Amino acid sequence: MDNALKTIIDSKPIVVAALYKFTPLDNLEERRTHLKALLREHDVYGTLLLAREGINGTISGPRSGIDIALDAIRALPGCADIEHTESWAETTPFQRLKVRLKTEIVRLGMPEINPNNQVGTYVEPEDWNDLIQSPDVITIDTRNDYEIAIGSFEGAVDPKTSAFREIADWVTENLDPAENKKIAMFCTGGIRCEKSTALLRQKGFSEVYHLRGGILKYLEVMPEEKSLWHGDCFVFDDRVSVRHGLEVGDYAWCPVCDRPAKKGTVCCTDQLSGLQRQLPPSHKYTNSTNDLPEQPSEPRREKPED
Repeated sequence: MDNALKTIIDSKPIVVAALYKFTPLDNLEERRTHLKALLREHDVYGTLLLAREGINGTISGPRSGIDIALDAIRALPGCADIEHTESWAETTPFQRLKVRLKTEIVRLGMPEINPNNQVGTYVEPEDWNDLIQSPDVITIDTRNDYEIAIGSFEGAVDPKTSAFREIADWVTENLDPAENKKIAMFCTGGIRCEKSTALLRQKGFSEVYHLRGGILKYLEVMPEEKSLWHGDCFVFDDRVSVRHGLEVGDYAWCPVCDRPAKKGTVCCTDQLSGLQRQLPPSHKYTNSTNDLPEQPSEPRREKPED
């Protein structure tokens, strides 16, 4: 084992694995029951979503538990070659284990869009910089507004969506296959781009590209000095964000609105009364780092990419 890797594992014994796979699944309730019992037995936490179109989720636990969980997931139909991204943490970034049945593993609300039929062209992280710096390429961040607020790729378009299902309307209103010849899309781990590039292909866009493994894989393999990424990458767990090398980033949960705020700050100044008394003396209160809606419809933590 590489000495640097051994040092990381010794200091951060919890493995965090993000994964997804579009593949037809049946017997969902039976598979849910089996996976939940197995993961619980081996101290694995996080969230897995199962649907007829596949599996999506992020889990964390000891190396042995994650290996057992991944073996069980690979045993699912069509999942033998499932890819995943790993990072490490000192403690589990999830407080619970959830294995849920859904109609979609990432919500677009268009059942006719099937990534098993067609998607864009995958671009390896090592080739991504050259693509998005090309003057004839439009680069689109398919994530939500509160994610983009803390980091994105240089020159990327922000659709200003609050949920992924809004991306279809944005595409209709802002893109034209006759004018926008080359489109590059990216998201956290890659799953949203499976559907967004499939959507563009259906609409007649011929040159559609997406970042293989998403931002997480790019931050894992791309040296910071060569990177076109600016800021942190939001993640749906208690780490809140990660940076290059998938190190835990500079953000924490705002105690008022449950959205990301720079560590040592909160983003809801009109809630200052009462809240300030709850903060430790070192907690500096400012909204200078965020311009985010105050009340989310549901907590962002402990969710897979959505």
